[in-house]
Amino acid sequence: MKRLLILGTAIAALFVQPAFAQEQKLLNASYDVARELFVAVNEAFVKEHPGVTIDQSHAGTSKQARSIVEGLEADVVTFNQSTDIDFLAKNGFVSPEWTKAFPNDASPFYSFPAFLVRAGNPKNIKGWADLARDDVHAVFPNPKTSGNARYTYLAATAWAKEEYKDDQEKIEAYITKIFDNVPVFDTGGRAATTTFVERGQGDVLITFEAETRGIEKQFGKDKVESVIPSVSLLAEFPVAVVDKVAKKHGTEALAKTYLDFLYTEEGQKIAAEFGHRVHNEKVAAEFKSEFPEIRLVKVDDVFGGWSKIQSEHFASGGTLDKLYGSR
Repeated sequence: MKRLLILGTAIAALFVQPAFAQEQKLLNASYDVARELFVAVNEAFVKEHPGVTIDQSHAGTSKQARSIVEGLEADVVTFNQSTDIDFLAKNGFVSPEWTKAFPNDASPFYSFPAFLVRAGNPKNIKGWADLARDDVHAVFPNPKTSGNARYTYLAATAWAKEEYKDDQEKIEAYITKIFDNVPVFDTGGRAATTTFVERGQGDVLITFEAETRGIEKQFGKDKVESVIPSVSLLAEFPVAVVDKVAKKHGTEALAKTYLDFLYTEEGQKIAAEFGHRVHNEKVAAEFKSEFPEIRLVKVDDVFGGWSKIQSEHFASGGTLDKLYGSR
């Protein structure tokens, strides 16, 4: 009888072990305004992978990247700026070939800086030129800590380069005026949204189109409304496995599967539902009527690529430091 009991326990253990093996946890470090998107993504992913837990961390992506280097043990990153993943690669946390690990240069969906104004658009804000008006106060986060804000800075600069035919003095005067018109610089995009919508500061919030659509749905068009400028800068949302951390946790395979999910038809549909433009042709066609047409310029075409941007604009002593000053 004792032998049978031991044998039965051993057999039971064989059935229990695989279930425990599936109980894995991932930490996804993401950008500040992606909370609701990844709540939905994680819920759908966990349904397909029982026993898996996905934890989230949200902040400006530059801040997130520094936190990972300083000890935040994120298995994956879903950022809004490739330079922050390059920073992780430079510090040995991400593969130098990370852009080749997933389709579309590891960017599952995209957006661009757009505007959110008060209901009825009382200041008649239509485009980038309006941001330099004396009577217009724009709200966006600190470009030192927020990838969202860096896209705003770059989009405004891209518009000014066209408008002023690369006259650097006029471009810098325009950007400086915008900075001077910002009532407060929050550290991340969601805090800037709170400043504009709930605290009532500023005349226009500049953030990703996906965020403007979400805010409009949440608060209603009787309070805020989206304004799509005629031109903006393509904002891609790169993802990567944090190899150094995932290897330590034994989560490399699960981390890749999680990021692969963002490219599936289900993952793409979730992204589109939360206001992002997607690459999947079937899903893009399904949501086409919800997204206005816009001319999007690319970082490579306007600025010569992210490496050049990093050295010329975002490095210590670069153009951003010069124009942003001690704000």
